[in-house]
Amino acid sequence: MARMTAARAAVEILKREGVTDAFGVPGAAINPFYKALKEGGGIHHTLARHVEGASHMAEGYTRTSPGNIGVCIGTSGPAGTDMITGLYSAIGDSIPILCITGQAPTSVIHKEDFQAVDIASIAKPVTKMAVTVLEAAQVPGVFQQAFHLMRSGRPGPVLIDLPIDVQLTEIEFDPETYEPLPVYKPAATRAQIEKAITFLLESQRPVIVAGGGVIGADATDLLVEFAELTQTPVIPTLMGWGTLPDDHELNAGMVGVQTSHRYGNANFLESDFVLGIGNRWANRHTGYKLDVYRGERKFVHVDIEPTQIGKIFPPDYGVVSDAKAALELFVEVAKELKAAGRLPDRGEWVASTQERKATLLRRTHFDNVPLKPQRVYEEMNKAFGPETRYVTTIGLSQIAGAQMLHVYKPRHWINCGQAGPLGWTIPAAIGVAKADPDAQVVALSGDYDFQFLIEELAVAAQHRIPYVHVLVNNSYLGLIRQAQLGLDINFQVNLEFENVNSPEIGVYGVDHVKVAEGLGCKAIRVTEPEQLGAAFEQAKKLAAEYRVPVVVEAILERITNISMSRTMDISDISEFEDLATEPGHAPTSIKPLKV
Repeated sequence: MARMTAARAAVEILKREGVTDAFGVPGAAINPFYKALKEGGGIHHTLARHVEGASHMAEGYTRTSPGNIGVCIGTSGPAGTDMITGLYSAIGDSIPILCITGQAPTSVIHKEDFQAVDIASIAKPVTKMAVTVLEAAQVPGVFQQAFHLMRSGRPGPVLIDLPIDVQLTEIEFDPETYEPLPVYKPAATRAQIEKAITFLLESQRPVIVAGGGVIGADATDLLVEFAELTQTPVIPTLMGWGTLPDDHELNAGMVGVQTSHRYGNANFLESDFVLGIGNRWANRHTGYKLDVYRGERKFVHVDIEPTQIGKIFPPDYGVVSDAKAALELFVEVAKELKAAGRLPDRGEWVASTQERKATLLRRTHFDNVPLKPQRVYEEMNKAFGPETRYVTTIGLSQIAGAQMLHVYKPRHWINCGQAGPLGWTIPAAIGVAKADPDAQVVALSGDYDFQFLIEELAVAAQHRIPYVHVLVNNSYLGLIRQAQLGLDINFQVNLEFENVNSPEIGVYGVDHVKVAEGLGCKAIRVTEPEQLGAAFEQAKKLAAEYRVPVVVEAILERITNISMSRTMDISDISEFEDLATEPGHAPTSIKPLKV
């Protein structure tokens, strides 16, 4: 046994749980923990500029690294409340991150002390556990339980709040004999998988909906093997994008009311059976018209969280299981059925899905000036290869990107799915690049997302964390403007102004190039489509040479409506024709084309 502060014991546990990186901002109430972090060694700390940014860095880190958990650290009071958005984002997408906050001394927590807030109560709805540790001797057990909870069942975040006197109190702790608690993951039985497969065998036009749980369980190889054995087309969800390559013959496209492919929706609507694995039937996937989504199809739902089964609609059969455990049995049973000659030939059905995939495509090649966003994504596909890790959050940029970019591997589409907070992209990209320093990391933002936590660019510049950031700038809250079409308004979504310091950028207002350069990064502005390819190549070279983020700002036409459903119905997608900007930036007339 060794005598050490509770803070030092916590740091030793972090290391033995596999933590190698942390992101945060020190402060008076968490300084004892930072002292332990410094003296303990073994954990690299990246200093954020905003504590919310630190939480998103931890998210990006975890989403990139199988089995590795991102850690974010802040002081008492507003540091914890700043990280709530990151915790919400993490729990919505089943991402384990550990948030550690400082706290006022135990004797004054409830006396309205400076920066003393009941952060555990605030964080409880968006964590698997949120606790203020009042006894120093409990610190090792609380941290041990935190990692057990984050990894067990449906993964998710935990917040541990440490009063400063608790951090400083010495306890007896032996790091050498510390062992992580066993991780619990429910596993399907053979009988359950055999029953689930009977639905598949009875169907004529089956599809697999592969969710983020497949990626989280590192089960993508198993999913591809099962799909190939049974000749079943796969529809990845937004969080499951990358479960199999976009160019795989069984990839039937994404489904939904926003981040979907024309051929994906068309393929799904032709199906008669759906096997959902590791997905939660999110409304951007199903739409609100569940009668359309369900139709006459039969559904089997496999998910690690028991309360997810039947939460959105009752499946015909539900299985509570970790995706990897279930898919191991799915493959085993499918191999036996194939050997016995009991698997039906799905060649005609597969061919029909690929015919739709080849023909129901959205136009991307435009020569317009200002740029159409579709052309930006076309050029990104040419410039950035299959090894690229894309990072993005929300907005028309993300929706169009999901419709037009290509992803070929798991954890190569790093996206905040449920929460969608603006500002997420820059810090998340830093976390991704930190987790995989050798990767080609490409972030994608609209101008408003880019501006929310823009100061975090300085973090990457300071710590020499390079990546390429594609900024599509229309000086609009584009998604909200498009949503306001249904209300016949265009109100408080226009970001244009004449910048007296940068008259050359006209009504686009913010000079992102100057701001990025002022924060220690490199930046390139593109105004014509022919410049895009060269700009992306230059950005890759600059990032490699200077080891800082390189921003490529594409000046877009002010108004472009992106394909999506205005009725939240996957059978009713408005495919907008080529639109021209009208004087006054009023909503343009639209001609919806039905899928």
